[in-house]
Amino acid sequence: MSTKIRWVIAHEPLSLFLRAAEDFQRRVNSMQSEHEIEVEIMTLAQYSQKYNDGKIVTKHDLLDLMERGEIEMSQMYTTWLAEKYVKDMLAFDLPYIFKDHAHASRVLEGEVGEGLLKAVSNVANVRGLSYTYSGGFRQMISNKEVSKLSDLAGTTQRSNRNPVAQATMKALGINPYVCEIEDLRGEVEAGNCEGGETVFPRIFPLGQEAVTKSVIDSEHSLFLTCMIIGDKFWDSLSADVQAVLKKAAIEAGRQERLETIADGERAKVRLTEQGSQVHALSTEERTEAIEKTAVVYEQLGGMFTNGLVDAIRAQG
Repeated sequence: MSTKIRWVIAHEPLSLFLRAAEDFQRRVNSMQSEHEIEVEIMTLAQYSQKYNDGKIVTKHDLLDLMERGEIEMSQMYTTWLAEKYVKDMLAFDLPYIFKDHAHASRVLEGEVGEGLLKAVSNVANVRGLSYTYSGGFRQMISNKEVSKLSDLAGTTQRSNRNPVAQATMKALGINPYVCEIEDLRGEVEAGNCEGGETVFPRIFPLGQEAVTKSVIDSEHSLFLTCMIIGDKFWDSLSADVQAVLKKAAIEAGRQERLETIADGERAKVRLTEQGSQVHALSTEERTEAIEKTAVVYEQLGGMFTNGLVDAIRAQG
């Protein structure tokens, strides 16, 4: 008996997502016994050519394709899963809700994280298997010389489109300009913003170093993605095969997060070597930022299930 999984990579930079998919593929292959599982990894363009009669699909079509069972697996931003299915996932984007990577891992691999993955499958034909970073803690890049987070007050900076991200910017006195992270460089060059939130591992793959004179390593929130699988497809699998896929996803997700952290450290060095200034927040600055963004919890706390925010914080 055999099972085929079409894994479609929908986001840029390709290398970040390809690495996680290939690691999952290797782990599945190493765990198999009598049941053969084939993982076919494709870009959107390759999927369009092979399975969609050449009709181009975009990253915005991916969840709909999974809902219809035309794609079995992928990775997706948690913010998009929150927007389409489960708003509680936006709690992971709250400012300074995670103290560090260890805190994040306890939450993501614990009851809260697993509960939110399952919650998606309760309302959609999509199930989350594990969490990946594809970014990690966010930073603010600027095309001007700045040295403190407060220097960005009054400026226009790229923001994620979700309400938590925009509220966080406003709480810091920043004018949010909504655009995709892949479009940040072009929007800065067009003069629509002076920089904005990004993540170290994506700066060079997306060419953002070209518009980066300074980086404020604010670590104000966490950029997360999920390994996801079609829920009806999942339900068609035996318990043994489900166990193989779940274990491979958790282990591959854990490894991806470690590798993304290492990518970020290498990016810091490269930025410094090219002449960009990278500024970490002092203890005083971080305390000030936490105090300023506390208003976000007051403004948006009502959108989350009662007790969720406290449960995340309790793991710190």
